[in-house]
Amino acid sequence: MDRTELADFLRRCRTRLAPADVGLPEGARRRTPGLRREEVAQLAGMSVDYYTRLEQARGPHPSRQMLSAVGRALRLTADERDYLFRLAGEEPPREYGGSGHVRPGLLLILDRLHDTPAQVVNDIGDVLAQNAMSAALSGDVFARPPHLRNVIRRAFTDPAALSLFPEEDHETLGRSHVANLRAVLAARPDDPRPAALVSELRAASPRFRRMWAEHEVAVRRSDTKRFLHPVVGELELNCEVLLSAGHDQQLIVYTARPGSESYQRLQLLRVVGLQDLTVN
Repeated sequence: MDRTELADFLRRCRTRLAPADVGLPEGARRRTPGLRREEVAQLAGMSVDYYTRLEQARGPHPSRQMLSAVGRALRLTADERDYLFRLAGEEPPREYGGSGHVRPGLLLILDRLHDTPAQVVNDIGDVLAQNAMSAALSGDVFARPPHLRNVIRRAFTDPAALSLFPEEDHETLGRSHVANLRAVLAARPDDPRPAALVSELRAASPRFRRMWAEHEVAVRRSDTKRFLHPVVGELELNCEVLLSAGHDQQLIVYTARPGSESYQRLQLLRVVGLQDLTVN
């Protein structure tokens, strides 16, 4: 691990970004260009002290998950992300379809969505990035352990995930997840991750086994979903799915019909989110 070069690279990447580039308010006048360390730490989901020590060449060896989070926070390209990993003494992630590196174009759109929930998800269900409204709607994904950041896994193994939706919608949601996962498995037979997730869920969930045996196939597309929020109540939201060029990452945006009760509740959710009353 080259701590000196890593520290210099992080500092230079941080100073080239403006708050508006990552969806943050400009705030008070800045004495130096770029993001503040605490802003990068916030975006990466780590402590300010941890990130500061990395920039001062005195930090511990960062985990692969931490390197990926820093790469997303600093909006690194794939080449820059690989360089970051090598400076930390790690082999860059293997580029299967559904890579954990969020494409800069998707992040650019996500950063500009302030008033509606949105998140970037790969095609096997890993949430790779979310905005504040998404965290207010369904919880801060990055406050959970890594294995609970997958929406398909949570739908079949975590009762708390199902509590976000009306009980009568659980069957339809489960079938949608299973049908999409089967399509991904067929499209990427050389990627071990879809097969491993299927194997795990077949062993862990009788409900998944039943749905998997029915052999339904369908790629995730736009839909309407109902959410149950403990503060603002039920929201019926249109779910728009914007595909990346390789179709292995999706920007999912939730909107409500203007003038509807759900629209009013979504506006209230924005206030709730600003007060940091999020669902865990």
